[in-house]
Amino acid sequence: MLHRLVLRKRKPHMKRKMRIRRKVLRKSRFKSAAPASPGGTYDEGYNAGYNSGYNGGHEEGYRQGRYDGEGRNEWKDGVEGLIDSFIPSYEILPDFTAEQIVAAGVEHLRPQMRHLLTPEEIGARILHALDTRSPFSLVRIGDGEILTLSQGVVLSVDQVREQGYFLGYAGIDVPDFEARDQLRDAIRLASVVGIPKLRVRNYQPLAIAAFRAHGLDYHSLALTDSLINYYLYQAGYMSKIVSGRRVLIAGKLAEPLADYMRRNGVHVVDTITPVEGVKDVPRVMAEIATRDFDIALVAAGIAAVLISQRIATELGKVAIDFGHLANSMIKGEAPFQ
Repeated sequence: MLHRLVLRKRKPHMKRKMRIRRKVLRKSRFKSAAPASPGGTYDEGYNAGYNSGYNGGHEEGYRQGRYDGEGRNEWKDGVEGLIDSFIPSYEILPDFTAEQIVAAGVEHLRPQMRHLLTPEEIGARILHALDTRSPFSLVRIGDGEILTLSQGVVLSVDQVREQGYFLGYAGIDVPDFEARDQLRDAIRLASVVGIPKLRVRNYQPLAIAAFRAHGLDYHSLALTDSLINYYLYQAGYMSKIVSGRRVLIAGKLAEPLADYMRRNGVHVVDTITPVEGVKDVPRVMAEIATRDFDIALVAAGIAAVLISQRIATELGKVAIDFGHLANSMIKGEAPFQ
């Protein structure tokens, strides 16, 4: 995707190459599916080519920038090669770019697309569950949960240990097949499961492979985007969900999040903290069972999936896997709305 480049104004009567002010791009929370090109990124190639060709004018700079940028685009090289493998010998598709061909193929598969529930649909379900005092759990799986789920069925223990070097912080000591199976059961029993939309390594493709390996029929699951916690907030549903409800908060940041919520008029009845990983779930659930509340916000990493599902299934309450939205609220990055 081309990003609009903001050019610095040239001083009058100065014959020099125009320098490009690099636009600061927000870093993705997901790692790229392909390793970075040794020659740099598309933007770096474009900037170098633009500056090199600018002596011939803006159009020449643009042409050289685009050419040099695409020369560093490993993704496009890979896609072009894949397209070539499907085109018969002595045939070409010269009038279409790789992007256009891929878009046409995706459009052809539209009938097979699986709908992910939107913030409006999820918000309505949560409010209905609260109004009718029905059990409801929203859980989300990211790379940590997916790697945990993949142990010994999709990836080897060594592969999971290498890719999931951070799992120890979540209380997963690889191999941990008990946690894997508990996670599998929680996904099967949850009301709605958030999965990654992005088709990058250790995210959606690995999640689907793990689901298949465990016999989880994702066609029968109610699915949403794994970032639904943020999307619910952006759509204004978080304030609607907690308004007038008795709220329980569980997790490492339960106390500061409770203070934040109370300052904004939310009736937080209690907190459960800390939550020391997956192995701490039985103790946490025993404590939660003694509390009286309408909805639980659980920000406890991988353990949040298990806790949220069990709150709904065992206690008949509403529970949301709140995730790092808690951090954003406490830091003031997500004002209450």
